[in-house]
Amino acid sequence: MRNESVNILIVDDEADYRDTLSIFFEALGYSTEKVKSAEDALKLLDRKFFPIIVTDMMMDGMSGIDLLKIVKKEYADEIEVIMVTGYGSIETAVETIKTGAFGYFIKSHNPKELQEEVERAAKSMEIRKWKSIEASKMNFVVSSKNPKMAKIWALVEKLADSDANVLITGESGTGKEIMANRIHELSGRKNEAFVPINCQSIPASLIESELFGHEKGAFTGANESHKGKLEKGNMGTIFLDEIGDMSTDMQGKLLRVLENHQIERVGSNVSIDVNFRVISATNKPLSDMVKEGSFRGDLMYRINTFEIDIPPLRERREDIPTFVNYFTRRYVAKTGKCICGISEDTWQFLLNYNYPGNVRELKNMIERMVILAPKDGILHMDDKKGVGYLNEIEDMGVVEPYRDAKRKWERNYIIGVLDKEYGNITKAADIMELSRRQLFNKMKELNIKIN
Repeated sequence: MRNESVNILIVDDEADYRDTLSIFFEALGYSTEKVKSAEDALKLLDRKFFPIIVTDMMMDGMSGIDLLKIVKKEYADEIEVIMVTGYGSIETAVETIKTGAFGYFIKSHNPKELQEEVERAAKSMEIRKWKSIEASKMNFVVSSKNPKMAKIWALVEKLADSDANVLITGESGTGKEIMANRIHELSGRKNEAFVPINCQSIPASLIESELFGHEKGAFTGANESHKGKLEKGNMGTIFLDEIGDMSTDMQGKLLRVLENHQIERVGSNVSIDVNFRVISATNKPLSDMVKEGSFRGDLMYRINTFEIDIPPLRERREDIPTFVNYFTRRYVAKTGKCICGISEDTWQFLLNYNYPGNVRELKNMIERMVILAPKDGILHMDDKKGVGYLNEIEDMGVVEPYRDAKRKWERNYIIGVLDKEYGNITKAADIMELSRRQLFNKMKELNIKIN
C-alpha cells in the first residue's frame, strides 16, 4: 500500500540520520521533509501540515521533549509524535508517553520497529481523520498571537457568563458572528437557542414580522401564525448582525422590547414575555450615526454595555498562519484532497496581502487553492485569482453593469451561506428564507455546485 497521503516531518540534528530516515520512509511510499532543529520544525508547521513527526529527543537548542509539549498544546490530537533517541531507558520512555508521544524508538534497534510505530500512527490518524475539524470550527480562533486580539479573547471569557449586552464592531469579514457565538457557548444560555438576525438582509416590509412574529390573517399571505425570531430566541441569545442598517422605526420597537421584555406579534395585542441576551454587531460607526440622527442614542447605550472592536486581519498578521492552517485542513476534510504544503511565493503573498475582506476573504482564497490544487499537493496562487471580490472592485477601473454586480453578489451570498451550513440545503434555505425549490433554482441559475 502506498502512503503518499501521509507526510512525515523528520527532526534530527544529525544530517546522516535525517537522510537515512528520509530514504527509509520514502522507500515505503511516505512523503518526508527534514529539518535539523525543533525551532525549524515549529516554523515549518506554521505553513505546512504533517500528521506525523519523528523527532530526536536530544538536540542542540530546544529538545524533542519541548517540541512534543508545544505540538500537543497547539495541535492536540491532530499530530502524532514519535520520539527517537540513542540513549533509551524505561524511565525516559514512560516520560515521553506520559507527555503525549505516540511511540518511542531507540536508534540502535531494528528500523522495522519504527516502521510499525509509524504505520500504527498513520492508521490512528486515518481512523479519526479530521473528525475534530468541524467540531472545532469555533475554537480555532479563540486564542491569538496578537496582543490586542489576545486581550479581546480574554475579555470575552470574562463577560460571557453575564447577561450584559455586547456590541461587536469591526470591518466586514473579521469574525463578528464567530465571536458572538463564542460568547453564547460560554454563557449560562449555551443550552438554549442562538438566533442570528441579519438586519441588512431582511426587507423593511418583513422585518417586523420576522422579529416579532405574526398571527394568522395579520396581512395578505399570513395563512398561519408565525413565531418571530425574538420569540424563538427566548431564554437564549439574539445576535443582531448589521444593526446599523435597522430602520429608526424598528429601532424604537426593539428598544421597547429590551426595556419591557415583552413582544406582541403583528396582528395581536397579547403581550408575550421574553428573556434573552442581545449581542449586536456592526461595521458602521454608531456614534456618528447617532449624531446624524440615523441611529437612536438610547438604543445604542442599551446594546453596548460592553463594546468589543475586532481589529482587521491586516493589523493582526501573527494570526494568519493559524487561519491558513485551519482553513486548509477544513477544506481538505471537505474535498478529500491530499495537500502537502504551500509554495513559498504563495506563502509570502498570504502573509503580506492587505485582506480588505479580512478573514472571510482568506477563507475563500484557501478554499479556491485547495479545490484547484495540482497533483503534487502544493497550494499555489500564482495568478492571484483567489483574491476576493472586494479587491476585484478596487482594481476594476470601470464599474461593471448593475445586473452583473448583482449576480456576483447573489452568487457570493449563496455560496457563503451554503459554506456556513456545510452544504446543508435545508438549513441554508431556511436562513435565506427561501424554499428548497427556490434555492435549487437559484443555484442552477448561478451555476453553484456543492462540493
